[in-house]
Formats: sequence, structure tokens, C-alpha cells
Amino acid sequence: MTLFEKIIAREIPADIVYEDDEALAFRDISPQAPTHVLVIPKKPIPRIGEAEAEDQALLGHLLLTAGKVAGELGFNSTDEGFRLVINNGRNGGEAVPHLHIHLLADRQMQWPPG
Repeated sequence: MTLFEKIIAREIPADIVYEDDEALAFRDISPQAPTHVLVIPKKPIPRIGEAEAEDQALLGHLLLTAGKVAGELGFNSTDEGFRLVINNGRNGGEAVPHLHIHLLADRQMQWPPG
């Protein structure tokens, strides 16, 4: 069972900012921006590279959820903005083998993200 599955099961506490039947969003314990929220599916998908065609609706739901959470946190305007990041695999920066979207906001983002 992954760390995120334990959070979904409420075996590990988290600062949850959003939840519905398919997704959970909570603040990252090691934030890389003043606002750093993780949006995860409740269905365990190890990484985006292992998602299946049957996951298409869920993947879309995750992106819409990230946008909704950003709006609820006050970052949906063009000026404020936010960044979404999905890491895949060790070299991609993946730390937990459970698909998750990083929502980063509340500072100026740099390019390339590196």
C-alpha cells in the first residue's frame, strides 16, 4: 500500500483541501512553492505512463479538479496563475508510485522548470 493510499484510507493524516468520489487533494508536506497541493486519484494508478484507455475520464477529472482547487485557493486568474506538474519514473522526479498532480502557486515560476 502506498503512502497516498494510506492517506486516502485515513491511516496517515493529511491537510485535505478537496475530496470527491474519485479524487483527493491535500497540501504537500515538503512544499516546493508557498502553495503546493497534490491532486491524486483514489484509484491506484502507479504513474501516468501506466494509465490505460479506461482511465481517460478519471485523468480528465483530475485536471478539472486541479483547476477547481486552484480557483478555490485564489489562483485561477491570469495574473495569479499556477503550475501543474506530473512526474513519471525515477528520472522524471517521481517519489511516490501513485499518480499525482502537483499544483504549485503563490510565486513566480521559472522556465525551464529543470
